[in-house]
Amino acid sequence: MKKQFSLSSVSIAIVAALLLGAFLQSVISGDNIYQQVNKFAEILNNAEKNYVDEVDTEKLVESAINGMLEGLDPHSTYIPAKQMQKVNEDFQGSFEGIGVEYDIINDTLLVVSPIPGGPSEALGIQAGDKIVQIDTFNAVGIKRDDVPKRLRGKKGTHVKVEIVRSGEEKRLEFDIIRDKIPLYTVDVSFMVNSEVGYISVNRFAATTYQEFSDGMMKLKSQGMKKLVLDLRNNPGGYLDQAVKMVDEFLPGGKKIVYTKGRQNAFNEDYGSSGRGKYTDITVILMVNQGSASASEIVSGAIQDWDRGLIVGETTFGKGLVQRQFPLGDGSAYRLTNARYYTPTGRLIQRPYGTDHDAYRKAAYEREEQEGDNIDHQEENDSTKPKFITPGGRTVFGGGGITPDYFIKAERLEKYSAQLRGR
Repeated sequence: MKKQFSLSSVSIAIVAALLLGAFLQSVISGDNIYQQVNKFAEILNNAEKNYVDEVDTEKLVESAINGMLEGLDPHSTYIPAKQMQKVNEDFQGSFEGIGVEYDIINDTLLVVSPIPGGPSEALGIQAGDKIVQIDTFNAVGIKRDDVPKRLRGKKGTHVKVEIVRSGEEKRLEFDIIRDKIPLYTVDVSFMVNSEVGYISVNRFAATTYQEFSDGMMKLKSQGMKKLVLDLRNNPGGYLDQAVKMVDEFLPGGKKIVYTKGRQNAFNEDYGSSGRGKYTDITVILMVNQGSASASEIVSGAIQDWDRGLIVGETTFGKGLVQRQFPLGDGSAYRLTNARYYTPTGRLIQRPYGTDHDAYRKAAYEREEQEGDNIDHQEENDSTKPKFITPGGRTVFGGGGITPDYFIKAERLEKYSAQLRGR
């Protein structure tokens, strides 16, 4: 060994290794995540110490997080801690409280409507009631963020409210026992006539499939042979709930949706189980520009398998999958980790570029002519990828689900718009 490696040769090798290491470090330093984190920490620390005015470091950090996620795509987003409770309730399908929808108008806490099935409705609290006192607290002038703190609480606890109601001379007093308040995602299900059922779904939360299944069983027992499924203005939600819904309409072994990400862990395939109870029901599915994400999974699968007709306006075009990550202070962020594709391979995500405001507006500025689009000539464009359904129909990718029949939403008359605005 001494003969093969002299002291001078070993020294040269060590110096060469050190020089190579320094060179590699200079090459990769621009992408060194720790260096970038240190850079941010240095600026934040300097601002906190030396900025001309007092600095809210929490606000600065949240602004930086928002800016970072905004630089990725339009759907990666940060959720402050104070908004997380509302977000969780929307997707869990319930919360605990007195069960009213409310608004603050001219410093007055106004009941917009009691939530069906809640304790306030059971006690006779009405839309238009003004809550002026909550226990011993004077509710006149209450801040919007303080309302949930006063009215919500654990199931079984009491809260006393005093209400001013139009036409009543004295205040009305109610002792309300808080309860679990359902937040329904199926707005309504009813028979249009002796054969046609109608179900409207406003989002895909944890309870959506069960609500949908209950509605379908009710309509089936009433003689439903055809279904109008309304997903207009449904912004999406839980992917698994959309998959379960589609599964009810397809025979076994059919791909419903698949996802592809940079990491293999986010590549997933979802198929039909063969347990669908409504494979023989005729389906018309209604969509518009506000139908996105999980709504597009449902409409894309129904269209790709020629299982039903899509009616309305082209959907929003959101084909990015987000995973939510909690943070230690109660906030969270959603990071896009995959794209989803319809059974024929269509990517539903529209190009979004760097101007995210323009991206959002573009979904509502399309010019589409009403009428038959079964052959999909309306969107026939050489720039759009073409796909063939098992039934031999041509459908196109490139953003959103284009209907088989276009019907544009009616515009509200001026009076109707003013009335709804109030």
